[in-house]
Amino acid sequence: MSKRFDYFVVFAEMRTGSNFLEANINAFPALSCLGEAFNPHFIGYPNREDCLGVSEEARNRDPHVLIDAVKHAQGLAGFRFFHDHEPRVLESILNDERCAKIILTRNPVESYVSWKIAQETGQWKLTNVAKRKDAKATFDAKEFGAHLKALQAFQLRLLKALQTTGQTAFYVAYEDLQDVDVMNGLAAFLEQPDKLERLDRNLKRQNPEPLSEKVANFDEMETALATTDHFGLGRTPNFEARRGAAVPSYVACAKTPLLFLPVRSAPEDEILTWMAALDDVTTDALQTDFKQKTLRQWMRTNTGHRSFSVVRHPALRAHHAFCERILNKGPKCFTEIRRTLRRVHKLPIPQDAPDGSWTRDEHRAAFLAFLDFVKANVSDQTAVRADASWGTQAGILQGMGNFALPDFVLREDELEAYLPALAMQVGVSQDVALPTAAADTPFALDDIYDAEVEARVADAYQRDYLVFGFSSWK
Repeated sequence: MSKRFDYFVVFAEMRTGSNFLEANINAFPALSCLGEAFNPHFIGYPNREDCLGVSEEARNRDPHVLIDAVKHAQGLAGFRFFHDHEPRVLESILNDERCAKIILTRNPVESYVSWKIAQETGQWKLTNVAKRKDAKATFDAKEFGAHLKALQAFQLRLLKALQTTGQTAFYVAYEDLQDVDVMNGLAAFLEQPDKLERLDRNLKRQNPEPLSEKVANFDEMETALATTDHFGLGRTPNFEARRGAAVPSYVACAKTPLLFLPVRSAPEDEILTWMAALDDVTTDALQTDFKQKTLRQWMRTNTGHRSFSVVRHPALRAHHAFCERILNKGPKCFTEIRRTLRRVHKLPIPQDAPDGSWTRDEHRAAFLAFLDFVKANVSDQTAVRADASWGTQAGILQGMGNFALPDFVLREDELEAYLPALAMQVGVSQDVALPTAAADTPFALDDIYDAEVEARVADAYQRDYLVFGFSSWK
């Protein structure tokens, strides 16, 4: 029977009990935990020159050499890994199903206080209680906030990796470390048949007192922690489907080293016309249909290039998407989605394109109904695809970050001021006029806009209003 794992990793942090956990893992005959193998300041343990024959210099040159050594160690070997350890191996570790993941956690306030005390005393391990050094921690709210943020971000990254690869981890809480049955369960997870009769007792808990006795400014700490949002109550929920970088939609100038990363339903055609004018060519000469490989080649060739995106007020953008993609039949209309919105979502639009009898009130009512659909759609509550034409601009820009973020994010109402400055960045000094955007038909937003329309837009696009600081359109 083949073994399930080639090696294991204990994901932990400072002052979470990882030394104690390691000692008990090493108590199993066939298991060996090799310390902090990827600590940036030493290899395995302080004052060691190598780990499994791999020197610190060799590890720093190619960290995967040490991973290979761990895989081929006698028995089943592993190491402890903290959030600030060697980033070059983390992705491969997380994606490797033959790497057993053990995740050790502790109350972050307890670990922070323990860390502060260890800093004061210089005592990071305790084997003899008679030699215990005593000190109190001073709580620093800003420092703790950064500590907590780093821990949470790392835990979320681990969780996401496990979810997307279909793996599971063995979770151990700090309080579990004193339970021999849990340690034996961990061994079973690692497919080791041996069992411990008792735990390793060489390492002693250094600060068993309650927090009130370990923190010099305990009252100040209580006050600071009272404002900590432990449960994410202040977080704006975001259930929008994650987007890719959409590289094929990117457009480069014919000659000028300028790259446009368009946001659908924001200014696009007029930007392409402006880009073509920079090189005195037509829009047909612009470089399009990129793939990631060809875009990288363009970037390497065009040293000093700049990239940009343009965002639009959510009210204008949603109305443009409604008119172009749904209401008006034409080459840019999403015909199938239009049919579904009429049939399933009861969108009050005519079967064919609106004619001269289509009134302003009908247009307003249909747009409000479309905004209700958008709110549900970006929250992943409909069966209709969450198209980029009306998805949040924040989500679209976030998706771009999967490849490369734009150098500049310009707002539509500031283009006349910023586009000339952008052109100067890439060596174009002549004044090139920006074409005026075509008006939406059969009615413009200005024809139907009021407080109710603004409120409905803001409700559908809470994320964009928050991220970009948009105020009411008028």
